[in-house]
Amino acid sequence: MESLLQHLDRFSEVLQVSRTSHVSTWDAGTVRRALQWARYLRQVHERFGRHAAIRQALEQRLQSRWKREGDPGPAPRSGLPNFQALGRCELLLALNLLENRSLGDAAHRFLLQQLFPGPGPLAEAEDSLQGHLALLARRRAAVHLLLLDGSRLGSPALPDDPLLKTQAQLLLGRLQDVGQAGPQGPRALLCSLWERVSRDNFLKVLATALLLLQHPDPPQEESEESDTPSCPGNWGAELLPWLLGESDALTAFCRQLPAGLLASVAGGHPAFCRAYLALLTEWGGQLHYNLREGAWRGAEASAGSWGELRGRFHSLWQESPSLQREVQATLEACKAQEGDFEVPGLSVWTDLLAALRRGSSHTGV
Repeated sequence: MESLLQHLDRFSEVLQVSRTSHVSTWDAGTVRRALQWARYLRQVHERFGRHAAIRQALEQRLQSRWKREGDPGPAPRSGLPNFQALGRCELLLALNLLENRSLGDAAHRFLLQQLFPGPGPLAEAEDSLQGHLALLARRRAAVHLLLLDGSRLGSPALPDDPLLKTQAQLLLGRLQDVGQAGPQGPRALLCSLWERVSRDNFLKVLATALLLLQHPDPPQEESEESDTPSCPGNWGAELLPWLLGESDALTAFCRQLPAGLLASVAGGHPAFCRAYLALLTEWGGQLHYNLREGAWRGAEASAGSWGELRGRFHSLWQESPSLQREVQATLEACKAQEGDFEVPGLSVWTDLLAALRRGSSHTGV
């Protein structure tokens, strides 16, 4: 019994440390051991929940600990106020670490991999850590995680970033919740987030969410599990209409995100592809040919460069045969409107088509 009480004291200390800057020294192994410790106390809760003597002893130890710390008021949110709280040890620890910006990148990624392990059922049992966090995330944590400034997002392959994927799953889950409350809920939520959170990170989350909607999990029989963030379903359908209807958000989305990521989104969402091509052709229409330099330049400072415009069209061209055909048809239509010139330097569309075809011949496309 004394050993069990010592374990309880030590985990209480771990739980307190998890909210401090000391977690900057934690690595993946430390997080793993802390979660194992929390899981052990959850098992204690399950095993001795009806054992009055053991339960009373643990309750007394918890209460005496608070008195030693000189806090006569209620226990802090992250503490263990009573025996019942032992059943939530993993959840409390995980939430503390998720909210602690001092946690190192390696430990943070390991934690996210434990919470969202990838394909497959997110929660095989109602009392699993993943199950608890999935429910909690849908109701409370989406906005909190979206408020992160994206400083941890250093990978060029944005959709593969565990934190970014988690944020996208949480956003989709939150859209489901507000959609059930009323038809205007999803739009109101997205407008609120666009105004309140870091826009740079929010754009990345939107793109990742759209990619998740392109590749949903295999259909499942109706159950509570099909309502988790890992199963986007049709309730994310409001995401793209909102983006296409908000001109500021759409322009920022198409201008600021990497060309390859936008091409991937366009490959699965024809409506976005059309809007993206329309913006690119508008962009191209702002360029003029500088005879002295022998290059296309923007008439205004806000106009994009020829090289970036060509790169974005090139990413679409290479994404898939269907996108290549759509890009070619768009550029040929613009070229025809300007006189269908074949001489370089007279039409930006002629030069774009020539550059894309040269690139295709060099890569063997």
